[in-house]
Amino acid sequence: MIGERMLEALNKQINEELYSSYLYLSMSAWFDNIGLKGFANWMKVQSKEELGHAMKFYNYIISRGGKVRLHEIKAPPHEWQSPLHAFEETLKHEKHITECINKLVELAEEEKDRATFNMLQWFVDEQVEEEANDEEIIAKLKMIEGSNGIFMLDNQLAQRKYVEEVK
Repeated sequence: MIGERMLEALNKQINEELYSSYLYLSMSAWFDNIGLKGFANWMKVQSKEELGHAMKFYNYIISRGGKVRLHEIKAPPHEWQSPLHAFEETLKHEKHITECINKLVELAEEEKDRATFNMLQWFVDEQVEEEANDEEIIAKLKMIEGSNGIFMLDNQLAQRKYVEEVK
């Protein structure tokens, strides 16, 4: 059985992950609206991935005999100043999620909840990857700023595909 404090924290994390999905779907729509279909695709795949993360927490809670309690999802922004600004906001958001995951790990240690601690290690690794991906795209956007290179990057981002990971 999962402890009440951990259960509450994991339910809150489901909301964080669902908001992430919502935010990236909003970014996808914005990129579609400004004609950057590859960027839109990248964000749509990211949105699906974040929904998958929410489902990992959902399934984990259920498997431990806990009750999933969904909370209201706040509305995300719907416009950004530029593709660079959108990805800077993405990185900022992922750093927030990393902080949330780290707090969950600390709580699992405090509660001596080894099963949750083990499950969270996947998310610790995932956040390293998430931040690295955003930093790489930001670096590319900064390199091509003021040139037509954005269309080449748009074409590259169009190649991203979603691979379902939910257990």
